[in-house]
Amino acid sequence: MHIRRTRHLLAVTALAALALTACNNGTGVQDEGASQPASSSSTDSAQQTKPGTASVSSSGSTSGADAKPAGTSSNPAKDTAGSTGTGSGSGTGKSTGKGSGTSTGSTGSRVLCNGSNTKVTAQPVARPLNHMLITVTNTGGKLCDLTYWPVVRFDQMQWVPQATEETQPQAVTSLAPGESGYAGVLLSAADGSGAGGATAKKLTVAFQGYTPNSDGGASATPSLPAKGVYYDSSLAVTYWQQDRDDALSW
Repeated sequence: MHIRRTRHLLAVTALAALALTACNNGTGVQDEGASQPASSSSTDSAQQTKPGTASVSSSGSTSGADAKPAGTSSNPAKDTAGSTGTGSGSGTGKSTGKGSGTSTGSTGSRVLCNGSNTKVTAQPVARPLNHMLITVTNTGGKLCDLTYWPVVRFDQMQWVPQATEETQPQAVTSLAPGESGYAGVLLSAADGSGAGGATAKKLTVAFQGYTPNSDGGASATPSLPAKGVYYDSSLAVTYWQQDRDDALSW
């Protein structure tokens, strides 16, 4: 009995040794003991692939269900501003175009004053002595400019009186509809030193353009007193003035 038990133990020991040899060669189960918990790497992998969760690779790129397509801004407010920028720009363009068409300095906003858009009168005055006042009133619908000085001609006079330089204003005399501008006329020398005196029955007032001695448009022929006006070689005029007193102050 003792010999049989010894043989049985030897046989069991031999089988166990064969089993261990097979495991070490990678052909069998390494351990038949209690099962080990899943590794942390497996758990992390399962969490990273969970639906609705974005994962970040070592290179910094984003992947997963929540990742944004390439070229999309991560700032919704910035995207909104960008999408509305075009509309804002087009609106500004319209406003600028409209404003430039109605500006004060645009073409057609003002015209020259002349005989076609004004009423012109000529009246001798008591003071200063031997003076006459020309008044021009804007009867049109636009702002008009009185440039330089009136070109005055009595009857068939062959010469043109010049303007007195000290009467030149700092700016062009401009008349809004209904407003008046003025020019003074020295008819003759108070001391009688003038030559070639004559009595005129007709007066023609011509207007200048935006350059000296250029044509400013239609002339005017204001009436004179029935007895006419006397003038001589002292005849001179002022520049157009905004104020009546300025026209008669020389």
